[in-house]
Amino acid sequence: MKKLFIDYNPFYVRVALTENGELVEFYIERSTVQGIVGNIYKGKVMNVLSGMKAAFVNIGLDKNGFLYVGESLVDTAVLARKKKIDRTLRISAGDSIMCQVVKDQFGDKGARLSMEITIAGRMLVMVPNSTFVGVSRKIDDLVRRSYLEEFVKASCPPNTGFIVRTSANKASDTEILQEMEELQSVWKTVQEKYEKSNDASIVFKEADLIWRAIRDMLTDDIDVVIVNDQQIYGELEGKVGNAKLELYEGEENILTSYSLIKRIQKLSDREVKLKNGAYIVIDKTEALTVVDVNTGKFVGGKDLEDTVYKTNLQAAEEIARQLRLRNIGGIVIVDFIDMLNPDHKREVIETLREALKSDRMKTTVVSMTNLGLVELTRKKSRLPVDTYLLRECPYCRHGYLYSHESNILRLRERITEEFIKCRPSSVLVEVNPELCDKLFETRILTRECKTIWKGKRVYILKNEDLHIEDFIITPDNSRILTLPEDARLLY
Repeated sequence: MKKLFIDYNPFYVRVALTENGELVEFYIERSTVQGIVGNIYKGKVMNVLSGMKAAFVNIGLDKNGFLYVGESLVDTAVLARKKKIDRTLRISAGDSIMCQVVKDQFGDKGARLSMEITIAGRMLVMVPNSTFVGVSRKIDDLVRRSYLEEFVKASCPPNTGFIVRTSANKASDTEILQEMEELQSVWKTVQEKYEKSNDASIVFKEADLIWRAIRDMLTDDIDVVIVNDQQIYGELEGKVGNAKLELYEGEENILTSYSLIKRIQKLSDREVKLKNGAYIVIDKTEALTVVDVNTGKFVGGKDLEDTVYKTNLQAAEEIARQLRLRNIGGIVIVDFIDMLNPDHKREVIETLREALKSDRMKTTVVSMTNLGLVELTRKKSRLPVDTYLLRECPYCRHGYLYSHESNILRLRERITEEFIKCRPSSVLVEVNPELCDKLFETRILTRECKTIWKGKRVYILKNEDLHIEDFIITPDNSRILTLPEDARLLY
């Protein structure tokens, strides 16, 4: 059974997808720092690099975007018919151009841009100024795929292309035509705004995480969509296809209640244990991600080759899951444990490739070297999950700490546990002074104060001896509390 969870808060949104109770995808987006992938801008060309068929474009952000010929949000590898890519750069410095973000800015690198605009719907992706019509390979019924291609070709307006997405497989002709009209209306609005806008300004903003999840993740095999907010529930009614829509109203956070929060917190761990006692280690560098496979406590029962083979098989499945869960993109090098049997090597590679098929992002696996190294690439567009969960250690500059938002959410879980378990009238919370300031600055816990914690009192006390990631929570039922002068009432 597949379930899609939406944890809404005015300050952030978290979306989790489970398959038979196993967490397989997770995304988080802050209301103050939303991603820009899919946004369309009226950019001004600052510099053209003819030898690289690229240009730097000012789109109004702190860094110029990098426009490279051939970039697109459309993944041609998943289409049944290849799309020809125009690799000619027809722009000059000073030109105003319409461009779309295909990769978030990350570190010192600006956003990656494309002049091939796409506007996504649930069943179709519109490609203006194109005549290409393609169909997702995941629609494996050749008759249906051929029908959809011909139907869309006959229905689309002149000089407009469309990509037929997997969700269109069971859609009616009327539904497809209706979405086609909606996308054309959006494109008309984009064109009108572009003409009126100044250079380096946004003309189209991509949907937020909730609506992207409904659009991109809500496939026909999703059984249930569970949300924790009445307003969002009302907005989604009638828009989740055949899936059942449920409103969660429990005391605990929705992800805690469904035993997902601890698994989510582990997404920042370097070490991931396998079921047999072996483990993998995931390390990120600026250029690539390295995954090392270790036997750990697994000693097998037959011989060394068999032990290594079984460990590598489990590791291959887990690596595919972790790449999808953590949204790791770019180059990935996997150091499997050395195997002598060539059949075992082929089976491990095949297991990895098979496990990656469930990933919505394009992945390419290269064969294994004699040293047991496997190189693969995974399409990179949005930032990996640990970008939101972690921050660079301000002391050593090499390691990582939980981000302030992550610490506040961890604190929220602990406080809620105390209220449910002990039912106190108040709790005293000792935190590091830096976290204390962030608590009152961000107001992330406003929702809890008005609902789950209503009628309770939460006092925050600064404790300079506590690490930024640690806190002490003391429940109290006293009618009169004796508190330090610097104690602050959170609610």
